Amino acid sequence: MYDTYDKDFYRWTREQSLFLGNRDWESLDVEHLIEEIASLGKQQERELESRLRILLAHLLKWQFQPDRQSNSWRATIREQRSAIARHLQENPSLKPYLPKAFTLGFEYGLDLAVRETNLSYDTFPSECPYSLEQVLDSSFLP
Repeated sequence: MYDTYDKDFYRWTREQSLFLGNRDWESLDVEHLIEEIASLGKQQERELESRLRILLAHLLKWQFQPDRQSNSWRATIREQRSAIARHLQENPSLKPYLPKAFTLGFEYGLDLAVRETNLSYDTFPSECPYSLEQVLDSSFLP
């Protein structure tokens, strides 16, 4: 009955949406619906982590490669801050997850900064030198 989930996911989503709209509870693939809804929540967490990763990488690059600062970096910093603010506004219950996302964002952002600058890990601090408030503050540049 639910083999479309594995064979044609798009079709499965359309069918489940139709079943929900028609309140056809008996036809719903509840097990997979639970899995997919939980996955949607995780996706929101990953979005926040990803935005913080890019933002923190660019703040590190800005501070540790001052001779390479550019409008492009400034625009990326601004864009990520705006996207984070919008994401938190649209998903206010993510706010308690923000400290963990910030920690993970720095971890991954450090890797990205090393990769993009060709500087060694020793060049950068091992812990985030900025507070969460600074990172989200539109006027802050290190």
